[in-house]
Amino acid sequence: MDQLTDLKAILHSKRANIYYLEYCRVMQKDGRVLYLTDAKSEKQYWNIPIANTTVILLGNGTSITQAAMRMLASAGVLVGFCGGGGTPLLMGNEIEWLTPQSEYRPTEYMQGWMQFWFDDASRLAAAKQLQRSRLQYMQTIWVKDRDLQAEGFNGKDSQLIGALENAGARIQHAKKVGELLQSEAQLTKQLYKFAVNQTKHGDFVRDRDAHDTANAFLNHGNYLAYGLAATTLWVLGIPHGFAVMHGKTRRGALVFDIADLIKDTLVLPWAFICAKEGATEQEFRQQCLQAFTQHKALDFMFEQVKDLALNHPAQPPAADAPQTENPQINNPDAKGPAQ
Repeated sequence: MDQLTDLKAILHSKRANIYYLEYCRVMQKDGRVLYLTDAKSEKQYWNIPIANTTVILLGNGTSITQAAMRMLASAGVLVGFCGGGGTPLLMGNEIEWLTPQSEYRPTEYMQGWMQFWFDDASRLAAAKQLQRSRLQYMQTIWVKDRDLQAEGFNGKDSQLIGALENAGARIQHAKKVGELLQSEAQLTKQLYKFAVNQTKHGDFVRDRDAHDTANAFLNHGNYLAYGLAATTLWVLGIPHGFAVMHGKTRRGALVFDIADLIKDTLVLPWAFICAKEGATEQEFRQQCLQAFTQHKALDFMFEQVKDLALNHPAQPPAADAPQTENPQINNPDAKGPAQ
């Protein structure tokens, strides 16, 4: 088995690491990728296990060598340059990654995606399917995660169940993507209010440019979710511009669509919990990564995108289709086609 095969032995959906680095130099040394930091008396090298890494975010004061980029590309690691704390990704409002170039990624998912994408009705059905999966994932995770339950985020809470059922009904009866976007925004506002009440946060207004801790953590955690979504789409060979919900004119819009599957479930509650506890940015980031791993967030993204690509909806579901009171997602351990 050659070195290239070794570096890609771990499927992207099973990889454990996302790195955010600042004030360091990333380089290749003795067949490994390292980052070099300046200590008071000496320089220190730290190894990056690239075969088990999905995304590297390079923040303030970072540089990277051509040799390191070559190795990261061989391992299929996405690299993004970003501002301090992991946000924003540079290049304005785009989702912009340095993606490894490979002509050997699968073609079936891209071809399947294209079979429905150019039809407005089928694209709307795909957007509805993603939104329903988002609700089902939240209900499932918030019912079984004891740490979240201890903080008041319980999937059996009557207020939450009511909000999810109302959102499900709006999704079912939506006639166009704009209505889905309105429904999504309405539910997210309800979830912010729910999180504020559960954590006794006080007044909160979602503002991506605000400097309060909760808003900063939401920005940071969302960009981690974008990294997972970008990895999923790159591995499956689907360009980021073929969105089903967030706008056909935004080059990175499909990344937003896929990241939405997990953002409100995992990032939102921990942003408010960590803000309440006075956690540092590093502690919050570690909590997010732990939640992603514990609840198989990347696996879930892969399953949803594969299912849409290979079993794409030919038409929107009937408006009078029955709704389950407590929907459950498919088994997250189920195996799809080889990635």
